[in-house]
Amino acid sequence: MNFSKTIPFLSVKDHSVSGETFELLCHEEYDMLITNPQPSLENLPRYYETEDYISHTDGKRTLFEKLYQFVKNIALKRKLKLINSLSETGTLLDIGAGTGDFLLYCKNNGWNVTGIEPSQKASLIANKKGLDYETSLSNLKDNSFDVITMWHVLEHVPDLDNQIKELKRLLKPNGTLFVAVPNFKSYDAKYYGKFWAAFDVPIHFWHFSKTAIKKLFFEQNMILTKVEPMKFDSYYVALLSEKYKTGKMNFVNALAIGAISNWKANKNLEFSSLIYVIKHKN
Repeated sequence: MNFSKTIPFLSVKDHSVSGETFELLCHEEYDMLITNPQPSLENLPRYYETEDYISHTDGKRTLFEKLYQFVKNIALKRKLKLINSLSETGTLLDIGAGTGDFLLYCKNNGWNVTGIEPSQKASLIANKKGLDYETSLSNLKDNSFDVITMWHVLEHVPDLDNQIKELKRLLKPNGTLFVAVPNFKSYDAKYYGKFWAAFDVPIHFWHFSKTAIKKLFFEQNMILTKVEPMKFDSYYVALLSEKYKTGKMNFVNALAIGAISNWKANKNLEFSSLIYVIKHKN
């Protein structure tokens, strides 16, 4: 893939850690945005250094965190229900497994699970739940998995082309890939603009549309077969976006924007986040 032809789209601040400003560049052919500059692998860990990076903790310190954990438990059940509707129980790899709740739920429901998680903090929490993660995808054999999941992970991957090739290598010929990413075409993204929390620069390197996902995977002879909404995400993202925009979470306004975003998406299918179901091209 060639990302050389881009035009300026939006300047966005890192609200979580550094306060630095980054540019979003639009690649019109792929209909996607690219964060510029992208941190080097050596500097990248410092942009994750915040107690507010909730997916790396089981935190319940605040009302927001308690709501997050409550919704997370509902969401992981819906994820497995979707997977079970499209795949027979077998081997499952979760990339970016966090603190392990999704993998543990899958394990307890008959799946043979494997996890990958770069955060040592999150991995230690998962270890206490009885989960042992692999350290690298390169350690895993070709055609090993019936299902591979990436829940809000692909946008964090520095080498996008290589990552997609690895996914194809690891997936069985009849296996299924589930990729969830934010959607910058959603109403809440347009409403909040530079304050939209799901831009999350610079740890989100890439910002995808449906067109981008379809093109990127098709180039590796993988085909998009289904797109599913993640309706809770519009509310979660709106709450954080309100905080970035006004200094307060403004629950009432955030819930209203989240609801409007979902209502509009029921017509145009541009939900705040989307799950893409992808398979090998026959």
